[in-house]
Amino acid sequence: MTFNLSRLELSRRQFLTAAVASTAAVASSGCSTTAMESVDPAPEKPGIDPSFVRMYRAMPEEDFPIPAVDLTRVDPRFYRRLVDDPTGERPGTVVVDTSAYYLYLVMPGGKAMRYGVGLGRQGFTWSGEGVIQWKRPWPVWTPPAEMIERQPELEQYSAENGGQPPGLDNPLGARALYIFQNGQDTLYRLHGSPEYWTIGRAVSSGCVRLINQDIIDLYDRVATPSPIFVRGSASARAV
Repeated sequence: MTFNLSRLELSRRQFLTAAVASTAAVASSGCSTTAMESVDPAPEKPGIDPSFVRMYRAMPEEDFPIPAVDLTRVDPRFYRRLVDDPTGERPGTVVVDTSAYYLYLVMPGGKAMRYGVGLGRQGFTWSGEGVIQWKRPWPVWTPPAEMIERQPELEQYSAENGGQPPGLDNPLGARALYIFQNGQDTLYRLHGSPEYWTIGRAVSSGCVRLINQDIIDLYDRVATPSPIFVRGSASARAV
């Protein structure tokens, strides 16, 4: 099974069923994150377009203030950009191109907002067609039982224990969009991450991660429900 999507784009200091009620705040998620890395602010580097610096600015207005992105640690091809739509999908569709580490939000007029993403390690990846059924700002993260079996230290964040509270160190980051298939929660998410240096790499246990500034931008643009396709090429269609 494959996916089809549509719509995406825009600094350095700065994916349960359709009946989703308050209990969804502690819904299980198959995502995990790599160990947090200490990051010292790098000095400004010449040659970076000021518009990208503004795009990835610090966001002190957030519930948990988000620091600016050190753009010298992100491949410029993964900066958020408005591009010609390569997917052929209808506006409002989200398409994840796993081969290129891009997420596209199809927009009107033959355009798409393109974001760089990090993907799941081999053996944890998921592809297909689904629906972004629900979304949440600063979500609680609850690892599923299978993950806790592999990593007993995550027991403290079990559903019984209320999950991991929101915050900059939460694996779901500043926003999460929940992916359903045939009315069922797939446990895969589009979500934020402060580990912007991992964009363009396979590092998480199955979920699609974006820079926090990018997941906030995507969150504000995507309606629920919206179709999502995860596939090996932006232009490939399901047969």
